[in-house]
Amino acid sequence: MYVQVVDSDKELQDAYSVRKTVFVEEQNVPLEEEIDQYEEDSAHFVLYDEDQAVGAGRFRIVEGIGKVERICVLPSHRTSKGAGRLIMNTIEEYAKTKEMHVLKLNAQTHAEPFYAKLGYETVSDIFMDAGIPHVTMTKNI
Repeated sequence: MYVQVVDSDKELQDAYSVRKTVFVEEQNVPLEEEIDQYEEDSAHFVLYDEDQAVGAGRFRIVEGIGKVERICVLPSHRTSKGAGRLIMNTIEEYAKTKEMHVLKLNAQTHAEPFYAKLGYETVSDIFMDAGIPHVTMTKNI
């Protein structure tokens, strides 16, 4: 498996396809909330297993802080294959090239332990986003 920083329309469509499968179809997030006004201002990432897109994420800079968003992995690649960690490591390395020293993300509460293992600390109470409980987490890199 490898993560590609999106630099073609096909790769972007692959990332969107994974996001739609996970967030829209599986978690019932409305499409207009999932694909939002920040797409063009974001760097996108897609995880491939050979030639199949199986994960995705995006990164943007918000008020001088790197914001990690839309991290998702298809169900077939979730359990102990390291897919999520690979996406996160790639985004963190990318953030360093943009001279970011702090990263922030809004994690679904069921994913909070995953991000904690990667060094993220919870800095908020639980809040709802798209009908799903989340917490804000940060990490110094």
